[in-house]
Amino acid sequence: MCSAMLVETPPPFATEAFVDAGAAVARLEEIYERNTRFLRDRFEAYVNGRAFTTRVRACYPLVRMTTATHARLDSRLAYGFVAGPGVHETSVTRPDIFRNYLTEQIELLVKNHGVPVEVGESNEPIPIHFAYRRDINIEAALTIADSSAFTRTLRDVFDTPDLAAMDDAIADGTFELPPGAPEPLSLFRAARVDYSLRRLYHYTGTDPEHFQNYVIFTNYQFYVDAFVQLCQHRLASGEIGPDAFVAPGNAITRNARLGGGTTGITPERAPQMPAFHLVEPGDRGITLINIGTGPSNARNVTDHVAVLRPHAWLMVGHCAGLRNTQRLGDYVLAHGYVREDHVLDHELPLWVPIPALAEMQVALEEAVGEVTGLTGFELKRVMRTGTVASVDNRNWEISGPSVIRRLSQSRAVALDMESAAIAANGYRFRVPYGTLLCVSDKPLHGEIKLAGMASEFYRRRVGQHLEIGLKALERLKHQESERLHSRKLRSFAEVAFQ
Repeated sequence: MCSAMLVETPPPFATEAFVDAGAAVARLEEIYERNTRFLRDRFEAYVNGRAFTTRVRACYPLVRMTTATHARLDSRLAYGFVAGPGVHETSVTRPDIFRNYLTEQIELLVKNHGVPVEVGESNEPIPIHFAYRRDINIEAALTIADSSAFTRTLRDVFDTPDLAAMDDAIADGTFELPPGAPEPLSLFRAARVDYSLRRLYHYTGTDPEHFQNYVIFTNYQFYVDAFVQLCQHRLASGEIGPDAFVAPGNAITRNARLGGGTTGITPERAPQMPAFHLVEPGDRGITLINIGTGPSNARNVTDHVAVLRPHAWLMVGHCAGLRNTQRLGDYVLAHGYVREDHVLDHELPLWVPIPALAEMQVALEEAVGEVTGLTGFELKRVMRTGTVASVDNRNWEISGPSVIRRLSQSRAVALDMESAAIAANGYRFRVPYGTLLCVSDKPLHGEIKLAGMASEFYRRRVGQHLEIGLKALERLKHQESERLHSRKLRSFAEVAFQ
């Protein structure tokens, strides 16, 4: 229970045990909605001039499980069980977005350990900014002349986001558990998730509830254009499967079989990393995000997408071919990475290997074969499996012989700026990852990407490359999520939630 002297809180919710996952998630929603509504009501009274003599506080709901044994029912699983006896808990936000996810995680815990889970209120305060779904200034119609003075007094009454506490220590394996404290049940606590949900809207222009469980990252607008055209065609035809297509500005186009029509307005100015969503029931559709150029963008967006716990993400983009035997338009399936992008060196040291995941590799190779019609040794005419080097220097090819020597020593076959960061953050956050690139130039061999060459190359390859990525994800959808989430991504003593 979250209460203290001189703090106004909502009436306490008694912690209750559940063996039914659906009922447990319903209680999480009830607590969350009641507590955020409590904060919004007081905040709007505060904005309208009410003087508060106490602080105002409400806390996130929690899920807790207690077990007295190391035993569990199924040792094959990568998640869905706790590492050992004791108390394990996590705070929860937006159970409306995470309903399917939470239901699965709780069902597995109850099944694997044979004990109920408890649902109640945590001791983690909800920052007032996160009591609103998006922008507190817009949703609360906040108009204060002296905003700086208002912010100072706001902190005297309400809890505000504490960015120092919103770290990734659990995921990074650096979390130090205070004596007697419960073990973490998930990689992210509620406020960290809330922070990323708002960052996602800021960067991608779409609300987090539209994101799907299968994600494609790309570094060229051409792929976005092809994806938008494909999605619009599928919806206009009334195809069974997708329900809607969502573009920045939350512009939603419904499937013709559901009545069609479009709602929402596309923004005049595109967001930094626009996202597009082909929505299917159960969030089993596909999200495509144009992350632009550079490892910083790649790390930034995956830091935030990770809190949604997707089942897989792929990098589908362009690269420089490093071998003279490659041709423009050839594909590169990454089975290893040279990390010279430096954006994750602190969180994930360079001595940590980023392994290829068999399920992802097989799905991508089979998709290339299906789309190109080639199999076996013939497939090697258009696709090479090898190491991809990612760098933070766009002009790497004129940086001197030492760079070229390191690339040769690494046996790299392709180079880009984003793939290693996406794979490394997938490894770090336990999200299955893969990379399929397309050779757009060969600067070491005199084939520099020029305007005329680029137009012809893009026209020939973009549509096929995107189709391969989509077919690979369709293959992954037909796998059990328990199999897709490889145990290679899990550490010695893991949290239970996927």
